[in-house]
Amino acid sequence: MATNSNPNSRPLRVFFIPYFATGHMIPMVDIARLFATRGVDSTILVTPANATLISPTIDAASAAGLPIRTLLYPFPSSAVNLPPGAENLASVPLSDAPKIDAASLLTVNDHDRLLRLHRPDAVISDTHFFWTTSIAKDLHIPRISFHAIGLFPVCVMSSLFRHLPHLTVSDDLHPFLIPDLPHPIHMIRSELPDFLRSNNTAIGEAMSALSDAESGSLGVVVNSFAELESAYADYYYKHDKMTTWFVGPVAEVTGKVSRGAAENSKAISNRECCMEWLEKQRERSVVYACFGSWCYFSSEQMKEMALGLEMAGHPFLWVVREGDGEEEWMPDGFEERVKEKGLVVRGWAPQVEVLRHRAVGGFVTHCGWNSVLEGVSSGLPMVTWPLSTEQFMNEKLVVEVVGTAVRAWEGRRSTEEGEKEVVKSGDLAVAVEKVMGAGKEAEKRREKAREVGEMAKKAVDVGGSSYEGLSRLIQDIRDFDGGINGRDRV
Repeated sequence: MATNSNPNSRPLRVFFIPYFATGHMIPMVDIARLFATRGVDSTILVTPANATLISPTIDAASAAGLPIRTLLYPFPSSAVNLPPGAENLASVPLSDAPKIDAASLLTVNDHDRLLRLHRPDAVISDTHFFWTTSIAKDLHIPRISFHAIGLFPVCVMSSLFRHLPHLTVSDDLHPFLIPDLPHPIHMIRSELPDFLRSNNTAIGEAMSALSDAESGSLGVVVNSFAELESAYADYYYKHDKMTTWFVGPVAEVTGKVSRGAAENSKAISNRECCMEWLEKQRERSVVYACFGSWCYFSSEQMKEMALGLEMAGHPFLWVVREGDGEEEWMPDGFEERVKEKGLVVRGWAPQVEVLRHRAVGGFVTHCGWNSVLEGVSSGLPMVTWPLSTEQFMNEKLVVEVVGTAVRAWEGRRSTEEGEKEVVKSGDLAVAVEKVMGAGKEAEKRREKAREVGEMAKKAVDVGGSSYEGLSRLIQDIRDFDGGINGRDRV
């Protein structure tokens, strides 16, 4: 009997393992969906509560006939003293964030069991799950690493670990140059993530394990596009010998699927409220302010933020966390005064849809990578208000390299909660005016933002840089020595 000898005719089976944070999970699920649009059988390994978070995307893609599904494994709640259902950084208080990290280290056996049982052709796992490199090696399949950030901050951190310039300055506020980067980038030590601000040996050992796992991977898949970060792909290959594949911005090809919220009555109500309000606003008149799923502000800061948005004088849509204690920070009569020009949304908002709406003209953001990329691809100028992790690095990219953003303030800037100064309402109002107001500089910034947004859209179109990046990645998996072309399928 004749057999099909063309290995490229066989559907690939790829497993995706996202970390327990919304900002990590959403883009990886989007990438899995992209793989499925190319005929790749895509399976996402996820814990039960996190499965609920991504179910709208999975259900919509599956209903459209795409080969995508979830495969559940347990979250070790009791072992890390978390209540049932608290399986994501966004679902726990800041003080419990280390428990999520501790839980991730207890998933080794489940990952090992499921990968050995199902024997996919490749595994794409979050960089947190460094042990998947050795499991993949034992199974003779490629492991591709996924960072929930762009290549720019990856390269900044790579240079910092290699050269340690931040440990040679006299204090946390003394600027230093990041060595070897394609652009001259200066930072201060207080802007760095906590794991970079000291020479803690335990942190160094953990980062060494992550680095070793990455170097054993086939490469890194990146939610970004070459037109934005190609210089850093070259840098990464030159200094770290890492192959990269740009496949983003993934949100640009996701459409209007609910990303980051279960399809419940509150999410539906919030979406309807946002879109109905935006339809009443003039084109490019609205400031959208949102700070991600995992950010905390003091009551004093929330009050200053409210007054700053009001003082700026532009219509605004402001997303605040539920449970932020509005009775403590809401200025007297605030919502009554701004009811014609401002909308305060509690909890989740359909950010991608909002940013794409014709009425939105500027974006106040915490500079999480997903938000930065969504703002860039929407062609919007931004006001940057970084808070933690690599967000000050992302700010450097859009403010100093790309030129589509301005800082919310120029005072004391830090990733540590106890070191943060209160940003005054007047500073925020001035920054908003720099992206929304008249004048040559503001218009130049808006024009640059529109140009970069068009580049982002073209990147994911057929034949674009990211479209071809995904094609190359799929072919590289097929060509992997010991992959589906070199072993029996199970």
